[in-house]
Amino acid sequence: MKTDNFNSMSIGEMVAIDFRTASVFKNNRIDFCCGGKKTLEATCLELGIDQEKVKLELKAVSATAPAPGQDYRSWGPEFLCDYIINTHHQYVLKTLPDLLIYTQKIATVHGSHHPELVEVASIFAKINEELNQHLKKEEEVLFPAIKHAIAHDDSEAKQLIVSEINRMVGEHEFAGGAMDRINQITDHYKLPEDSCGTYQVAFRLLEQFEDDLHIHVHLENNILYPAALKLNNL
Repeated sequence: MKTDNFNSMSIGEMVAIDFRTASVFKNNRIDFCCGGKKTLEATCLELGIDQEKVKLELKAVSATAPAPGQDYRSWGPEFLCDYIINTHHQYVLKTLPDLLIYTQKIATVHGSHHPELVEVASIFAKINEELNQHLKKEEEVLFPAIKHAIAHDDSEAKQLIVSEINRMVGEHEFAGGAMDRINQITDHYKLPEDSCGTYQVAFRLLEQFEDDLHIHVHLENNILYPAALKLNNL
């Protein structure tokens, strides 16, 4: 990626072109999935981050050799649909039940001394409900419509893609915003001195879950969905 394009591209475009830049944005607590349509300048101004520092880090990443297998933009939409299901959907479906139990348990045991855990449990219960429905709609409606539109150039399927993507992006914003709130009220998953084993496991899983969600949403918002909308010349 040409470093002189940092000012003209959105954050999502940068990560789509070179996935290695995601690590820079993560380390600077910059949202590259739901907030991926913003420019680096606008985001840094909004968050009070040193833009030149971030640019230097991006340049350093861009100067290294790219890792094989991370050029997601070269993948066809059908393959990307399958990859998202087999990698990210399976992870979410496996992890949601555990995190639902852990967040409720630590809220019950530690909530009197750490009231933020009660809010964490409440927020995650909503994330659990929302994502289970969201993944089901993607797997049963949106992704089959994308594959059908590509295989048959079907106008009805193309119209369905547009309406479903509009809804999915809104649901992504809810999930991403909810995890941002959990990150914020836990002081970036900082463990207190009185944390027990379950407390520690819950926070480690929450942080891993948020990292996976960022990549998951990035692949859809910034790569799959734009490719699918091109079927309608949008």
